[in-house]
Amino acid sequence: MIPIRAIIWDVDGTLVDTADLHYQAWQKLAAEMGRPLSREEFNATFGRRNPEIIRGLFNQQFSDAEVLEIGTRKEEYYKTEASKGINLLPGVLNLLQGFAQAGVKQAIGSSAPQGNLELILKMTETEPFFSAIVGMEDTQRGKPDPEVFLVAAARIGVAPYECVVLEDAVAGIQAAKAAGMRAVGVTFVGHHSAEKLIQAGADRVVPCFTEISAAEILSLANHS
Repeated sequence: MIPIRAIIWDVDGTLVDTADLHYQAWQKLAAEMGRPLSREEFNATFGRRNPEIIRGLFNQQFSDAEVLEIGTRKEEYYKTEASKGINLLPGVLNLLQGFAQAGVKQAIGSSAPQGNLELILKMTETEPFFSAIVGMEDTQRGKPDPEVFLVAAARIGVAPYECVVLEDAVAGIQAAKAAGMRAVGVTFVGHHSAEKLIQAGADRVVPCFTEISAAEILSLANHS
């Protein structure tokens, strides 16, 4: 039996719930680009990086510089609202503390830009818990590609099979499993059902992180 040595956290929908703030920012950007944006279209972007979202939503041949400018504009809209207040989801702080007390490394593995991640960790006062923060700028491919989680594991010096990923999205669970990691899904924010997360390969799904302890998550040891 191989013990779990690291936890990799997704952020949006897992650590915090910022979906509405992102949706408002994307809606504002889409209006400027001359098209509406439905909630269904927005939900389909979960786990994807801004370049992929922008090219997918607007179906235009943007240059890399144009994609960067559009993405930066969207993130400024988001950060303006997010800076007014962000709270950890229920149970998250207890898990962060429990993993830290157990001597287990923790990292962030997110499709969000580094600026967003730094803002969230600063506002929630959780920066000290994380040994690595991997975001959009650190990867070339978004979830369900496993790149973001593999980079996170490499940065904290832990083998993929020694990691557990905490996620709320189907694409994130798929990415974790593709990386050879264990995965715990949470349905608190309601973006994806427990059934869909299980179908994606989740080893455990909980309605809220108050329903599971750090010790229980660390007991999801891989078998050699």
